[in-house]
Amino acid sequence: MSVELECPVDLVPVNENKIRLIALLVWILAITFWFTNSKVIIIVLLADFFLRAFNLQKYSPLAFIAGIIVKQLDIKNKPTDQAPKRFAARMGFTVILLLLVFVYFDISIVVNIITLMLISFSFLESFLGVCVGCYVYTLGLNLQRLFTK
Repeated sequence: MSVELECPVDLVPVNENKIRLIALLVWILAITFWFTNSKVIIIVLLADFFLRAFNLQKYSPLAFIAGIIVKQLDIKNKPTDQAPKRFAARMGFTVILLLLVFVYFDISIVVNIITLMLISFSFLESFLGVCVGCYVYTLGLNLQRLFTK
């Protein structure tokens, strides 16, 4: 049985190529965290996800860097809807917040699992253009429909 993906929509266009570059930067930072265990990386990611999740992307360091790369490499604008990307950023913020909690309590197995999730999801977005947020959103809608019948 195939399930059709449903994503949130707000009809505000953003540049998908810039979003994928931001995901590449998240991927690089997540891998760096994997090898260094630097709490500074987690705090930077938490702040950046917060800014992008709550419509403050103009203050996001990763969005700023991605914007410079887009301009310098003259990467074309590929419009996509903002809402699924903001939903994914909110999910990312939640995941990074959980990661910070487990780092603080030194629960390494959970830290490793969450870090691998972050590495995997940012890889999928950056290299393959797959938004895991849309799958989670669709799952949430289907569960809501199931329990409200």
